[in-house]
Formats: sequence, structure tokens, C-alpha cells
Amino acid sequence: MLKHRGFPGRLPGTDFQFTIRRANPRGVTAIVRRDRHADRKPADRRADAVFMAALWAQFGDEPFERGNLDAGRLSWLFGREVIPAEDPFDPASYDALLRIDADLAQVSFPEAFERGESA
Repeated sequence: MLKHRGFPGRLPGTDFQFTIRRANPRGVTAIVRRDRHADRKPADRRADAVFMAALWAQFGDEPFERGNLDAGRLSWLFGREVIPAEDPFDPASYDALLRIDADLAQVSFPEAFERGESA
């Protein structure tokens, strides 16, 4: 499993995790699309925005390997702002390639692109 050096491990001051420390010995947690409802808590929306800003700062519009990025946090963006960069795509692989749909991400999280925000 690739470890993304320099990527923030979590949202500072919270328990919102962005990376995992080690591979899961019982199997890889699959990335699935999670619905984001309008009534999500502000802290959850902030975690999504900071995570998107960190992804953009680290990878830009280039494809990137899932590696140690947290499947739960990726799932909140998957299928919209973060999309598969390979076909076929294995959502349960640490080696899976992803990429940011920059146009949609800028609409969804303009603050992550305007200020170059990071964690």
C-alpha cells in the first residue's frame, strides 16, 4: 500500500480521518458512492472541503493511487468529485487509480480552489 507522504492524516482538532496507518489484514475496504444530503452537519461539510483541498494540493488533475487514503472519506466524494481513472476499476484495491473531476470539484468546493486551502 502506497503511503502518500505529506498528506494530512486528519482534519485538525477533529476525529475526521483522511489516511489510514496500515493495510487492513482482513481485506481492503471498498470505496462506494455515499449520498451527501443537504442537512449534513457543518463539521462534515468542512471535512469534505478540507479533504478535497488536500487532494487538489497533492495531486492536482493527475491520476493518483488510492494507497493509504481513507475509504470512508473518499466515499463521500466518489462518483462526483473523485472518479475512477482506469477501466476496469477495482473499488477494493489499494492500487486503484483515481482522479479529480476538477470542473465539478470547483463547483462543489469553491473554497478549496480559491485560497489553495489545506489542512
